[in-house]
Amino acid sequence: MGRNRSGLMSDELKWELAKELGVDHIVAREGFGGVSSRDCGNLVKLAIMKAEQSLRNGNSKPQF
Repeated sequence: MGRNRSGLMSDELKWELAKELGVDHIVAREGFGGVSSRDCGNLVKLAIMKAEQSLRNGNSKPQF
């Protein structure tokens, strides 16, 4: 039984978040698999914060 590897976040969004957190150099060199668990957690937290902020601003669908 294989896992569906398509995620909820686009690669474009992941890159934007990685740049904002300052780990884009790791992603460029090693891919997202090279990012530490802590930094991955921080990427998710940032994505959630942006989605919540977008929804608070009246967008029915989060705009990143």
